[in-house]
Amino acid sequence: MEYKNKKVLVVGLARSGMAAIKILHKLGAQITLSEKKEPNQKEKEYLESIGVEILNQDMSVFERDFDLVIKNPGVPPVSPIVRKLEERKIPIITEIELAYQVSKPQHYIAITGTNGKTTTTALMYELLKTAFKEKAHVGGNIGTPLCELVLEHDLMEEEGHYISLEISNHQLVDIDVFRPEIAVIINLTPDHLETMGSLDAYYKSKTEVYRNMKDDDVFLCNADDAVLKEYTEKYPVHCQIRSFSLESQNTFSFLKDGYIFIDDEAVLPLNSISLVGKHNIQNVMIAVTAAKLLGISNEDIVKTIEAFKGVEHRIEFVRERNGVRYYNDSKGTNTDATITALNSFEKGVILLVGGYEKGLDMTEMRKHLGCVKKIIGFGQSGRRIAFDLCEDPIIVTTLDEAVREAENLAVAGDTVLLSPTTSSFDQYSGYEERGRHFKEIVNAL
Repeated sequence: MEYKNKKVLVVGLARSGMAAIKILHKLGAQITLSEKKEPNQKEKEYLESIGVEILNQDMSVFERDFDLVIKNPGVPPVSPIVRKLEERKIPIITEIELAYQVSKPQHYIAITGTNGKTTTTALMYELLKTAFKEKAHVGGNIGTPLCELVLEHDLMEEEGHYISLEISNHQLVDIDVFRPEIAVIINLTPDHLETMGSLDAYYKSKTEVYRNMKDDDVFLCNADDAVLKEYTEKYPVHCQIRSFSLESQNTFSFLKDGYIFIDDEAVLPLNSISLVGKHNIQNVMIAVTAAKLLGISNEDIVKTIEAFKGVEHRIEFVRERNGVRYYNDSKGTNTDATITALNSFEKGVILLVGGYEKGLDMTEMRKHLGCVKKIIGFGQSGRRIAFDLCEDPIIVTTLDEAVREAENLAVAGDTVLLSPTTSSFDQYSGYEERGRHFKEIVNAL
């Protein structure tokens, strides 16, 4: 698309909206920003200096004529804003799509799924950095908007960079021509019902990651995930498929004799992996498979995996005090993520749950509480979640109180695990703020 003099509406500022605006300004677009909160003074001065019209999110804004809308992924697909724009048939994309359209050809490794995205994306970046040095980048839902990477590394003029891209379903909903070279849906489990409208809509949105992939591209398929199998049959993959499994050896990538095998080659000894939990073996397998497809050597793979200690807020060890170990799993924002965390421990877990009420069903999670000694609920949904899980939880209001209760209960050999099962927006700006607060509390004990 030619952007010069086009009337473009950016809905939602934040970091991704600002990055999109900077690219649109560079391309000569006429930019309007619709933001429910007043931009801070520095942002406002910059936006006004480049001629951006700043409006609120009154529905009258969306009655105006625009050639294109760039939507912040935080604006849910079921919102009245989106429905109004769709009714008026105004094209909607996210900054991921904008960045892709304006860049020279790059090597995109797109990583999506319900859980494991951040760890896999971070590990993929480390492998790319080892092999491709300054031409390796990481971004998307993991923190740095793709538009920001485009500006920072001059990707509108340079080609051939390698980008490890975490991409959420809210970013995938509004893609148009975005096409990764390698893509994976790690898994499909219930989440985002409150923003997607239905479980089917959520699962379908994930399949958008491979919609535009062609013959030479590769989709990495989790052979162990029955829901993913159903959806790849419902929405067929039109590129090469390389399957991976922790349970079977009849796949491209599998486990055998203490190694991860890729295409019948023993590539990585399992004792090179320092991350806890079976799920992390799967995350490593995905990243290593993509690395081999990109021609990265076994030597570089082993060296990188041995050095990788995990990501913040995902079953992150905080400290041990009086024989009690504390883990920060604030990124456990759905039941499957918490189940994954629980399966990493054998016994003595004091589980802290609660946060923003997403209405997720706890039935499946109740089957995975064998290692749990006590459940403590906090925040807006803490009472509902905790009583849905057991008959005698402890209920408090804040995370500070939850940690104090856990400390009083715990004995040597126990584990205090923050894995809330839900998002943090009742009391925090995001899971990162919640996780850092937890670590501050624990380190002050």
